[in-house]
Amino acid sequence: MCGIVSYIGPKEAYPIVIKGLKRLEYRGYDSAGVALINGDELNIYKTKGKVQNLEDSVVDKNISGHVGMGHTRWATHGEPNDENAHPHLSQSGNLAVIHNGIIENYATIKEELIKRGHTFSSDTDTEVLIHLIEDVQVNENISIDEAVRLALNQVIGAYAIVILVKNEPAKLIAARKGSPLVVGIGSEPGEYFMASDATPIVEYTRDVTYLNDGEIAIVKDGKLSIKTIENVAKTPFIQKLEINLEEIEKGGYPHFMIKEIYEQPKSIHDSIRGRIDPSRGKFAMRSIHEYEDKLRNIKRLILIGCGTSWHAALVGEYLFEEFARIPVEVEYASEFRYRDPIIYPDDLVIAISQSGETADTLAAIELAKEKGATVFGVCNVVGSSIPRMSHAGAYTHAGPEIGVASTKAFTAQVSVLTLMALAVAQIRGTISQERLRFVLSEIEAIPNLVEKALKTNDEVMKIAEKFKDARNFLYLGRGVNFPVALEGALKLKEISYIHAEGYPAAEMKHGPIALIDEEMPVVVIAPKRGMYEKVMSNIQEVKARKGKIIAIVTEGDTKVREMADHVIEIPDTEEALTPLLSTIPLQLLSYHIAVLRGCNVDQPRNLAKSVTVE
Repeated sequence: MCGIVSYIGPKEAYPIVIKGLKRLEYRGYDSAGVALINGDELNIYKTKGKVQNLEDSVVDKNISGHVGMGHTRWATHGEPNDENAHPHLSQSGNLAVIHNGIIENYATIKEELIKRGHTFSSDTDTEVLIHLIEDVQVNENISIDEAVRLALNQVIGAYAIVILVKNEPAKLIAARKGSPLVVGIGSEPGEYFMASDATPIVEYTRDVTYLNDGEIAIVKDGKLSIKTIENVAKTPFIQKLEINLEEIEKGGYPHFMIKEIYEQPKSIHDSIRGRIDPSRGKFAMRSIHEYEDKLRNIKRLILIGCGTSWHAALVGEYLFEEFARIPVEVEYASEFRYRDPIIYPDDLVIAISQSGETADTLAAIELAKEKGATVFGVCNVVGSSIPRMSHAGAYTHAGPEIGVASTKAFTAQVSVLTLMALAVAQIRGTISQERLRFVLSEIEAIPNLVEKALKTNDEVMKIAEKFKDARNFLYLGRGVNFPVALEGALKLKEISYIHAEGYPAAEMKHGPIALIDEEMPVVVIAPKRGMYEKVMSNIQEVKARKGKIIAIVTEGDTKVREMADHVIEIPDTEEALTPLLSTIPLQLLSYHIAVLRGCNVDQPRNLAKSVTVE
């Protein structure tokens, strides 16, 4: 959840580190800190709050040095305050560490270290880790490199760490297990970067290596080496970053979220580009072709994800069952991994994640593979853990998503799942070529239709003004648009802090209808294709109880317009594809309400972008 960045090389470290922290702040913003080595000095500055607070606090401080690291925190152990902010020091003050993850057995280790005379100044598991490393080094009389390796063999949990050594200023040590870490190789001799993801370093280098679980990276005297915690040397695999600097800047928009909402025509286009040939009814998806025999004979499909990715999985359930006629189960990864699920070798598990580092989803993949199932990953970040752990899969090509509330990643995931469902349907012979070509042509038109749906922005702003002070919202949808109702409610909760719930429209009578009065706005997704008449009946039930209806309808609809208080029109398309359009005005609605309420749209309270811890 936290963001870490470090630098060693000929340049001044502080400007690189502080700029990197600003780009990583979407990963956590409870507190921030830096550590810098300047000669024989190790200077640490840290404070509660955002990176800007840290910048303000170091005015007139010594921020020189060619070795440095920084951290922006999403609190796990210990409340957000100055003492619990990273970096943390060892007992002697010779070692400093930053950490993303959770050391689960820290309490036991801490108790033993206290008996041996250690004292602690924070409530964090991270401080315990750096004390342990130094304790091992002193007691075993070994190098810090070896002490890190031995200490990490004693800890249980997840970590991505970077360590500075005061009396060895030409050294930087990093390690990972369960939390992401990328090492960048600079253009100048002896220049290296380490970070939670590529966003802080793309300005300086395109050459990176992604650490695998259980690996330790050591920069010493200008050279990089990698070994495992079992002390096996590894050769770094260098690859090129695919993202561009302009993709992680706001580009004139007031917030990343609205920028990313407006990028959806491109992100959907990029996610389907080159993968379909509508005129011939053909697919160019390597994973699908490589596993054709497996896909032809699978008996069950399990879709797993968390948060917005789980909602995309729910849409996928409708798509795979309709087109490929495969029984589908959709699971929260966090529940799946602990439920001792029944998994068969002929099952296909599709794991969905924007970051590719979601801790629960990674654990669910491990479980599925242990049971012999085939695992496909649907992920947005090249080189991340989920695609590397999966047998096969597909990238979504949404580009970097910086806003904590996911928007373009959701529609990109739905786009890729749609292609996968249709490709599997073709393999299994459950869709005619005529029908397939028609649906593929409709998919090809979706980016332009999303562009059109974005033109509802002005109307959505007016509606947002009317309902910005509402205390509750209800979102209703049926069929493939039920998951869109869930996603719309989640977006509103995440960034405006208004309580909102999504329901299948027919389930309203089984409880939620009791909440409806003249103060309750009810968002109803009511496209003409699908259970249109049924949804109109649900609208009537709301109106009879004086609820305020905000309806998402197909262009030209007149029936719902007569009943609803507010109407937002979206273009017509194939029913199975409507989630790609109906979600657009819901994203805009949540965004504008949050802005009007003065909320921090890109960095909502208590949330972080990538959930890399349990």
